[in-house]
Amino acid sequence: MVNFYSNMIELIRTNSQNPDFIHLVNLLDKDLSIRDGEDHAFYNQFNKIDAIKHAIVAYEADTPVGCGAFKKYDSNTMEVKRMYVPENHRGKGIASLILKELEKWAVSLGYKKCILETGIKQPEAIALYKKNGYRIIPNYGQYQNIETSVCFEKEVRT
Repeated sequence: MVNFYSNMIELIRTNSQNPDFIHLVNLLDKDLSIRDGEDHAFYNQFNKIDAIKHAIVAYEADTPVGCGAFKKYDSNTMEVKRMYVPENHRGKGIASLILKELEKWAVSLGYKKCILETGIKQPEAIALYKKNGYRIIPNYGQYQNIETSVCFEKEVRT
């Protein structure tokens, strides 16, 4: 486990068994079910967390205020999953801190690229990824031909 502090935010490297990660993901799923509407069941099938080995939980004064995770996509690529910051903690740069820590962790494990999918109904997420150097790519894997998906990638280095 690695702890990282920035602006009174502590980042903990953990896995999907962490109770605070599970709690934040449940909040994320509630938000997405509202945003995605009838498309939620399709997306939700790709967001199971039981096998995620690499997750980060952000804390502010011992309160969980954000999370993110990644899983192996291929030998050089990791896929960012389950990024979430509750609305009352947004605008503090927490999501960018989590994303940067996920990238560092991925590089330390030998990954060269990060990919991810988000939805067109998540404009905050799209802005976050663009701000952090991700570029839009053709939809990959299960997201091909899904008009409500936006896929991104970023090369990562040491």
